[in-house]
Amino acid sequence: MHTLNGPNIYSRRPVIKLTLDLGGLAQRPTRQLNGFNRRLLQLLPSLRSHYCSRGCPGGFVERLEEGTYLGHVVEHVILELLHRCGMEAGYGKTITTARPGQVEVIFEYGSYWPSAYLARAAVKLVSALLAGQAPSLEGLTERVDLIRQRCEPGPSTAAIIAEAKRRDIPVTLLQEGTSLLLLGFGALQKRVQATLTSETGCLAADLAGDKIMTKKLLDRAGIPTPRGEVALSPSQAVEAARRLGVPVVIKPCDANQGKGVSLNLIGSEAVRKAYHLAARYGSRVMVEEYIIGRHYRLLVISGRLVAASRRLPAQVIGDGKHTVAELAEQLNRDPKRGIGHARPLTKIKLDQEVKAVLARQGKSVDYLPRPGETVLLRENANLSTGGTAWDVTFKVHPDNAALAVRAASIIGLDVAGIDLVAPDLAEPVKPGSGAVIEVNAAPGIRMHLYPSRGRGRNVAAMILAALFPGDDTGRIPVVSITGTNGKTTTARLVAHMIQQTGKTVGLTTTEGVFIGGRPVYKGDTTGPRSARMVLDDPSVEAAVLETARGGIIRDGLGYDKSDVAVVTNISADHLGQDDLETIEDLVFVKSLLVEAVRPGGAVVLNADDPNVLKMIPRARAPVTLFTLKEDNLVFLRHLAAGGKGLTVRDSALFWVSGSEWVQLLPVRQIPLTFNGLAVHHLQNAMAAAAAALSLNLPRETVVQGLETFRPTSEQNPGRGNIFILERGRALLDYGHNPAALEATLQFASRIGCRRLIGVVGVPGDRSDDLIRLCGQACAPYLDKVIFKEDLDLRGRPPGETARLLREGYLRSHPSSRNVHTVLDELKAVELGLRLLDRNDLLVIFYEHRKPIEKLLLGRLKASDTSESVFLYLQAGTAEAALGDKQPVPVLAPGEAKAAE
Repeated sequence: MHTLNGPNIYSRRPVIKLTLDLGGLAQRPTRQLNGFNRRLLQLLPSLRSHYCSRGCPGGFVERLEEGTYLGHVVEHVILELLHRCGMEAGYGKTITTARPGQVEVIFEYGSYWPSAYLARAAVKLVSALLAGQAPSLEGLTERVDLIRQRCEPGPSTAAIIAEAKRRDIPVTLLQEGTSLLLLGFGALQKRVQATLTSETGCLAADLAGDKIMTKKLLDRAGIPTPRGEVALSPSQAVEAARRLGVPVVIKPCDANQGKGVSLNLIGSEAVRKAYHLAARYGSRVMVEEYIIGRHYRLLVISGRLVAASRRLPAQVIGDGKHTVAELAEQLNRDPKRGIGHARPLTKIKLDQEVKAVLARQGKSVDYLPRPGETVLLRENANLSTGGTAWDVTFKVHPDNAALAVRAASIIGLDVAGIDLVAPDLAEPVKPGSGAVIEVNAAPGIRMHLYPSRGRGRNVAAMILAALFPGDDTGRIPVVSITGTNGKTTTARLVAHMIQQTGKTVGLTTTEGVFIGGRPVYKGDTTGPRSARMVLDDPSVEAAVLETARGGIIRDGLGYDKSDVAVVTNISADHLGQDDLETIEDLVFVKSLLVEAVRPGGAVVLNADDPNVLKMIPRARAPVTLFTLKEDNLVFLRHLAAGGKGLTVRDSALFWVSGSEWVQLLPVRQIPLTFNGLAVHHLQNAMAAAAAALSLNLPRETVVQGLETFRPTSEQNPGRGNIFILERGRALLDYGHNPAALEATLQFASRIGCRRLIGVVGVPGDRSDDLIRLCGQACAPYLDKVIFKEDLDLRGRPPGETARLLREGYLRSHPSSRNVHTVLDELKAVELGLRLLDRNDLLVIFYEHRKPIEKLLLGRLKASDTSESVFLYLQAGTAEAALGDKQPVPVLAPGEAKAAE
């Protein structure tokens, strides 16, 4: 079982992917399984209502009778069990894999652990039916209900989650089975656990947890509180009770939820027993006067009273037929009651504290109450010990509301539960006629959401309104970039542009995660985990996410929606992996980014790539196109319809909105393009500029970003970096598919050189045909080639990838005299350097960049750096490096296309 928690290629919602090995049963349709269909429908007759692909009730039964397969059956059994247990049951899909006998069953889920339990139960049920057995569903719902109570967020947290989703605030449950939530992204995020928030100070929470200090602070402020003393032994408690005057209350100084609290105590023996009970829950014990009156909870959020409840302790009402224990059990059957905080009410436990309360009344759990007789099971009125609550917000006197707000302010809490005892909340509390008993941090809000009497109050909305005022959704700008080639350069350039505005940018690329330009995690970080690293970081003000095929397929997206999605290009790569067989499969996978853009965002597409244009129907946000050819028919139609785009006219970059054309800058002023020689980087620059403009960055900022982003190993490492060596030059790049190799080699040939030498290798997990195509793509450009292999062979035997590359190369370049094979990458580069003459250019396609960079930097021509290479190419005066060879003239994009 595997989860995809973000938008994915199956659904916009989280799904579980269940891989089933059906073995020899994989190709046996249900019509051939003797008696199976009959037994299945006898066990689960409601399967008859499933639509399946027929779109009407009974569709699944039709498929059974015609003969469907067992993976499909398991899918429908899972959906049916989810529905039976009161859980969300919507999308389901069964997929045949390339692995013999194995299928994948995908289904949406809301809560992982109960859904996983039911998936396993479905497999067991189908297995039993296949064996001719008659499995039972008895107790299944009850078992799942217990799992849900232990693993799912309680009503309070669930209400906050639901309100966040309603307001389009990103919400992440940081740990299943807890109430710790992350709301929003990056620098705008807030964290909430229960009702503790990012705005709740640690000192305030500690003060609220210390009942002695709380009492002192409230007393100093003139707020009425019960008189009390700290007792360190039972005898001290008895003495304190004598001084205060009975009845008294005894409670731990630092416990919560009513644990260890005893009320209305009279007599030394009762005080001693209550002391021992309180000492079990806290390091110190408080003895305080007992205030007579009704128990109220007033909820204060950000300096405003928002709800009030009258709390009643756990109790039973006699019917003359059942004992106290039996009446409590009847109450516990209420579906609103659950374990702990899992339901609106808590089940009543007949524990030692309940027995002590009954004993003080001269009763026991076996007592038979008279009809209508009320028997208290607890003296404290906490919901967590089985109590109930009535909403009384409507009757709070303004003076009492102000008293509660002031008490919360004195302790310093943004969200506070004020426990007040008074004869009537509609009358002002005065000394001697009521008191503030406690001020609680992280107050429970179940009583306000789901009162046993009165109107529920949506206090979750009020908590979120305090954290995210107005229309604030806690979202930072998110740009997601995909494609076959150019993703990393485009992502780096977009991040560079946003940084010009002073924002801290989180960036994910194939080389790692960067926060504010600093690397924080190394590796190929183009999946959802790295996206979450960026979006969870509280310093990040904008996110730029390189998003690759593998992460999309295996784990989905690491965000729910972006502001801008960019697709650079789509060409043959990774075919034969992850069940991708065609270019159309790649288009389908990568178009997930296009679908996951907020409606007011933008989808940036390459209008020169027919495969990318296939994604337009899947866009829900406005589309922005970029093209090298201003007469691109699709582009012109797009503009005529009022669309926006970016193109080249008269060797300059233009931003076009409908009929309005605005020049950004000449192509020669964009360092990344090497004066227009690197056409593929010109396309990357256009994609980045279109993304930045779609984010509403000022045009001046975008131009500044284009002018200051240089193709050096400092700003764009491993992507078209040129090194001037003592003998010849080297070009370092990461091309690893036919389109990338060809684009880089075209650029290299335009620079001008006597001979072009290549060190070429590709990942071994590509198909044989694709590897041969990579070799073939090099043939028209390279005078000499050295084929090497990656250190990670990805399942191939040593030498096989290099052999396939050689075969492809020799298809178009039949002479093998200039073909070398050196499997070790560094040794292959060293051979290339030995073959290099003064006017030659060595093009290196690497797996591991840094060792090669180190080698090249050790052979730099004195005082030359990659920066100086940029300068002379940008100025169009490459004669110094080329010797007696003249540089290739700078070509306008249209001329470059014609030259190709």
